[in-house]
Amino acid sequence: MIVKRRRFFIDSAVLASCTIMGLGCKPTGEAKTGNSSSSGHNEENKLYKISLAQWSFHNALQSGRMTHLDFIRKAGNLNFEGVEYVNRFFFDKALNKGFLQEMNTIAQGEGLNQLLIMVDDEGHLADTDPVRRARAIFNHKKWVEAAAELDCHSIRVNCSGEGASSEVALSGIQGLGELAYFAMDYDINILVENHGGYSSDAQWLNNVMAGVNLANCGTLPDFDNFCIEEDSDGQCLKSYDRYKGVKELLPLAKAVSAKSYAFDKDGNETTIDFFRMMRIIKDSSYDGFIGVEFEGDMDEEKGVLATRDLLLKAMKAT
Repeated sequence: MIVKRRRFFIDSAVLASCTIMGLGCKPTGEAKTGNSSSSGHNEENKLYKISLAQWSFHNALQSGRMTHLDFIRKAGNLNFEGVEYVNRFFFDKALNKGFLQEMNTIAQGEGLNQLLIMVDDEGHLADTDPVRRARAIFNHKKWVEAAAELDCHSIRVNCSGEGASSEVALSGIQGLGELAYFAMDYDINILVENHGGYSSDAQWLNNVMAGVNLANCGTLPDFDNFCIEEDSDGQCLKSYDRYKGVKELLPLAKAVSAKSYAFDKDGNETTIDFFRMMRIIKDSSYDGFIGVEFEGDMDEEKGVLATRDLLLKAMKAT
């Protein structure tokens, strides 16, 4: 694939108005949307297509009981319409076009849309050290290229770094901006998930998005993951309201993760109100896929199906 390269420069005026003052800016450029429908969103009784996030089977994958390619077949067997990959399960295959083509062949045979790659363990895009941030940007570029080979619409990244909130925000604008400019040539979006630390503060993340100010840089709201600060034992000390957070991140969303852990006897998630979440989503302009991301202790396939059943029930009821 022959592409033109662009260089990203920060406009200090944009940073001052969008990030420090918290004002919105109109995104520039165009981006692949990954929408489930080209029609208007606020149709009555509109349902969303449902995808399967690979992390839902992380125990099976990490133990070797399931391979990365098995996951694609499993998603098809369970009648999902799309898949969302996690890079760690094919970490050394990003540049292996033969392997990526095999993924394409299996997904096509299963009738699946390959939607995005969730990218972890490649460095911090909001690292305040410019050398480490540059390395992180470089490390993420191969996943942009892999996503393009798979005809995904996005990669999901993390906006993390150490330091004061304002310093990490400025670094995140730089890191995300450079990566998003690179990704434009591949028609790939760069999506940031609320995934701990500052990124779990929806207002902070929206200010970073405004500072980047590019149409192919957006959000991936997760129903959970709103813990901003933890203690040494992993207990959350400071969190953001999950319903408020999802609502605030939806305007720039190009994917949504329906996180689940456990279910009561009626099939409802025990910590997250899926009906309330679906009302928030339906009241927004979002019309893309909703991804099942089960992360509980029960059998993974049963947890996946319970999450999908609850999503379908909540869609029909709201």
